[in-house]
Amino acid sequence: MTFATDHLLATHRLAPPRVRAIQHALMWIAGVGGSLVFIEPSPYELATLAGIIFFYATGLRMRPVFLPLLIMLVMLNFGYTICSIDLMDQSQIVNWIATSWYMAITAFFFALVLAEDTEKRLDLLQRGLIIGGVIAGGSGVAGYFHLVPGGYDLLTLYGRARGTFKDPNVLSAFLILPALLALQNVITAPFFKSLRNALAFGIIALALLLAFSRAAWGQLVFTAIFMVALMYLTSRSRSQQSRIVLTAIAAVAALALALAVLLSFDSIDSLFKERASLHQTYDSGRYGRFGRHILGFQMALDLPFGIGPLQFRRFFPEDTHNSFLNAFMSGGWISGILFPTLVFVTVAMGFRLVFVRVPWQRTYLAFFCAFLGTVGEAFIIDVDHWRHFWLMLGAMWGFAAATYEYKTRSMAARGDVGLLPP
Repeated sequence: MTFATDHLLATHRLAPPRVRAIQHALMWIAGVGGSLVFIEPSPYELATLAGIIFFYATGLRMRPVFLPLLIMLVMLNFGYTICSIDLMDQSQIVNWIATSWYMAITAFFFALVLAEDTEKRLDLLQRGLIIGGVIAGGSGVAGYFHLVPGGYDLLTLYGRARGTFKDPNVLSAFLILPALLALQNVITAPFFKSLRNALAFGIIALALLLAFSRAAWGQLVFTAIFMVALMYLTSRSRSQQSRIVLTAIAAVAALALALAVLLSFDSIDSLFKERASLHQTYDSGRYGRFGRHILGFQMALDLPFGIGPLQFRRFFPEDTHNSFLNAFMSGGWISGILFPTLVFVTVAMGFRLVFVRVPWQRTYLAFFCAFLGTVGEAFIIDVDHWRHFWLMLGAMWGFAAATYEYKTRSMAARGDVGLLPP
């Protein structure tokens, strides 16, 4: 028993304090950097690249649990690459392939990083994400209401807030995770921290509304309800459950009041009604969004090597707007099979961790719900190169490894040697 315990604790040694401080700072910077993506390369790319180099230099531990993730990421991008060989003379194709490989690398990086020193690293990452959400959302709100000179042209698109993103839909999708993290703190944190996060949540929620993304509106409602329900089911006391219920009711009331005030503005009300309508011309018809999905999957059955990245628009009026279809079109059957496999294996693994008692369980629930919502959105939009999608996917695998090790060490500490894996 002593040998098993000592061995497990030895594999969990932390880096020296100064090294850990830099590691934690890089996690915070990566969270904030994800909010500034209207320039290339974005601060997120620079932050993750610096993180990869520094963490590699100071020690990253590969675990057997990550082998399936590594294989799926490599094979997914292998499919994209071999199906693009005839298109490599085009710079945009080369950039697309390079971006896909780099997104895979960042996913694997976050899996490795969050598997160790999980509680502290995750705390810094979630703080950075909330601040990043406020920056991206706040800039969109400021631009929409002409609060900064020239801000409307820079920070909006087609009358919709886009903030520090190129597209309002991507801005609103990015804001879901920071919104859930802020909402969690409103519900569970001490008063002053709860108040700060209430302000952050308000800014982010307002930006989500002004981005006028129907998918994001639905995703925020679904993920928030699901997360609060899971928080209630996993809470440790009656008082926590009561606070969850009361705070949730207060949040709904505040959002309803704010929405009523905003809809009193004619410009917001008219665009809200237009975007809220289920009958959009680009969705319906033979070549509408859903018609393209059917025709695209019919094509995929006859094209084992796909048609290559960014080629779908040559056959149809618009892009796929379906990440699962895009995997088939861009990477043939290899990527078409590997992408949904990777996604749904991650989701299934995530469900298994929901009720496991670990110190980071509460924050994990926000990541899991946001990832699940993004997977749902992947059926109606292309999420393949969304930075936050790959961050969350990698984080889910990191949580799985950290949870397994935490429970194993806990059993060893209690003397349950018989339950330890061989």
